[in-house]
Amino acid sequence: MGKINSRGEFKHNMDAKFRVVLPAKFRDELGEKFVFTRGLDKCLFAYSSTAFEALEEKAKEWSFTDKDVRKFVRFFFGGACDCEFDAQGRVVVPPHLREYANLNKEVLSMKVPGRIELWGNENWGDYNDNDSDIDDEIAEKMAELGI
Repeated sequence: MGKINSRGEFKHNMDAKFRVVLPAKFRDELGEKFVFTRGLDKCLFAYSSTAFEALEEKAKEWSFTDKDVRKFVRFFFGGACDCEFDAQGRVVVPPHLREYANLNKEVLSMKVPGRIELWGNENWGDYNDNDSDIDDEIAEKMAELGI
């Protein structure tokens, strides 16, 4: 499979059966089977099965004696759920993940490096409103990373 341009931000409506349709280019990137998990900032992260398995392997190297590592591993990997698209390109978002990300009728999906993020409309608005004052901090961190 060739490289697919899967950039952008897309709005969707979740149906009464808690299904959402992601853009075809996102579905192609995630593959037939993929993983949803709790993300940071009250959104969901979606990874291809292969990418998620690589993260699991990497996590095996982390120190389980570190309290913060244990907390993160339980949060991130404990909330993970294997998912797949139906014939119409829809995916059912599991209840515990819908609740965590406050997913209701309006849902926003976006591609960021390494994953797809799924946001509840309200959480996305709150995130943008609350984090608009840290631009200088973020710019400094990006400069440290060479970006």
